Amino acid sequence: MSNLEQKKFPIGQFQQPEHISDADILDYINVIEDFPKRIKKVVEGWSDEQLDTPYREGGWTVRQLVNHLADSHINSFTRFKLALTEDNPTIKPYDEAKWAELPDSLSMPIKPALRMLKGTHQRWTALLKQLSHEQFSRTFHHPEQNADYDLRNCLAMYVWHCNHHFAHIDNLKTEKGW
Repeated sequence: MSNLEQKKFPIGQFQQPEHISDADILDYINVIEDFPKRIKKVVEGWSDEQLDTPYREGGWTVRQLVNHLADSHINSFTRFKLALTEDNPTIKPYDEAKWAELPDSLSMPIKPALRMLKGTHQRWTALLKQLSHEQFSRTFHHPEQNADYDLRNCLAMYVWHCNHHFAHIDNLKTEKGW
């Protein structure tokens, strides 16, 4: 793997598990529950200069990553709720790269995004802890990929998403000695 690929995918690309057990689900819920604390701790006290540092050449800044996490996880939480209340609903995709270039992602302080993550993850965790085995089999349709996704697999992907972007930030922190 090239250095650029390692920086893009520090924990590797997402690999859909062949089987997700109920024990795996509990582990995944713990990651969702703990993630806001983990991300806050890693960026706590960073200066604007640090927050405006890209995690890799040509990559998003830490500020954009934190705002992206808030945007993405709110979208995922909404998709879970849609799948739980509708029959295989078609979700609305969004262009995350364009969202990351909007003024709120580029220049706002990260505290609002961290608060959004905290609230979203608190509600998401409360919801996930109450879902039955059958409810985790509920699906939504992604029109760009022309595929249906069940909530069990979607949860696995979002656990990867948390760890993926956390690694971007944590690796930058280590590389820079912050």
